[in-house]
Amino acid sequence: MVGLVTIGSPLASGRFDVDKLRENMQEPPTNLAWWANFWNVLDPVAAHRGLSSVYNWMLDFRIGTGFNHHVHDAETYLSHDAVAEAVGFGLFGSKSKEIVLAERGLDIPLDASELTALVALRYAHLLKERLDGEQGIRFAGALRQVQATVVDEIRQRNKEAGRPLPSQVARLAFDASDSNANVPEPLPSRHLTKEDAVTLLTVLASENVIRPFDINVDRGKWLGAMRELTSEMGLGSQYGTHVFEAAKEAQDVLSGALVIDWKKWGALGAGAVALVVATGGLALAAAPGVVGAAVITSALAGFGPGGMIGGLLTAGTLVGAGGGGIAFSLASPGTSAETVEAVIQRRLAAAILRQRQNLEPDYTLWSILTSNEITVRREYERLDEFSDESAQALKELKKKLETIGRAMKYLSENGLEPKLVEDLAEDAEDLAERQDTAARQPSPLS
Repeated sequence: MVGLVTIGSPLASGRFDVDKLRENMQEPPTNLAWWANFWNVLDPVAAHRGLSSVYNWMLDFRIGTGFNHHVHDAETYLSHDAVAEAVGFGLFGSKSKEIVLAERGLDIPLDASELTALVALRYAHLLKERLDGEQGIRFAGALRQVQATVVDEIRQRNKEAGRPLPSQVARLAFDASDSNANVPEPLPSRHLTKEDAVTLLTVLASENVIRPFDINVDRGKWLGAMRELTSEMGLGSQYGTHVFEAAKEAQDVLSGALVIDWKKWGALGAGAVALVVATGGLALAAAPGVVGAAVITSALAGFGPGGMIGGLLTAGTLVGAGGGGIAFSLASPGTSAETVEAVIQRRLAAAILRQRQNLEPDYTLWSILTSNEITVRREYERLDEFSDESAQALKELKKKLETIGRAMKYLSENGLEPKLVEDLAEDAEDLAERQDTAARQPSPLS
């Protein structure tokens, strides 16, 4: 692999016929690691613009040397510090004098943000091993960049917080500028309880773990990676199957589709960020389990809600958050029907997963749905009195009510609706009667 430095290139000028070259170089050559082009803003040969207008995959650097009659001279370009540094990097590599392993991590427990990031990277690496050909190459390249970014973000966040870097994170670092550098794989994920894994794995199955890159991979391969991940975590491969089955069932319930629309299932990202921003973070009021409220507060401050780590944590909180904040946020007029459906879909999937794994039901979703149904229906009746039937606001509210209604119907029909006081009393009476009957039975030893 080689690097390329160009100075004052005329390839962006309309006087040169570059159509064929542009067509042949829509993608970088396989043996080219990087291409940096430098252009002088006053250089007429460079058409007063860089080459990224023609080749959008390369790097453009605009430099200024002041007005003179030698703006296109090689000497003018090569005497600029930025150009000299790029040429030096190409010839001799990084000018850093630090030892590659200058930073060693400490053997300390991972916090929730670090755990989420490492499990996501492990999941992505397990998938990478199932890909081949051109798609496998692209996925490996995207994962390489994502892993470098994740490690840097955690290092920076921890530095600002005065927290040491855990050894499990430190060992994933590599020289991203070296195209031949090996990308270390995360160690097999630590064991989690079935309870703690519900939210984390529901989110991983639906979110893009190589954000901001987007590669459409067959869901069967994702399922295989999830089964291996849950097996490593001591949950068993069947847990991974249940994660995907719950996702599909939740999708079918809310949309009535016979075939799951995985792109729609994974479309929470931007809507989740908008929901958090619009409510001033109220949507993240509380979150039990692996992702807690305090963790989310620090995570959004350290990573932001849009990146891979912040995005996963934000989505995880919207799936596992307590009823009050999330209920208010979903009922907000500024929350789109699509975002409401995406959040309810994931929470419904988590409820289905809990049932399939014989875990105690979490009735928070029912509380959120009933609260939203009341608020949204009131708003619909208020606007319906004077608005046109075709009003967009009414359409949005109607979609929200349909989503809420379908979810509540499913919960009620599948034993996931909270029991009434009368039902609880009957259960208590039945239990007491069974205990009394058992007590009257003669002992088999008598």
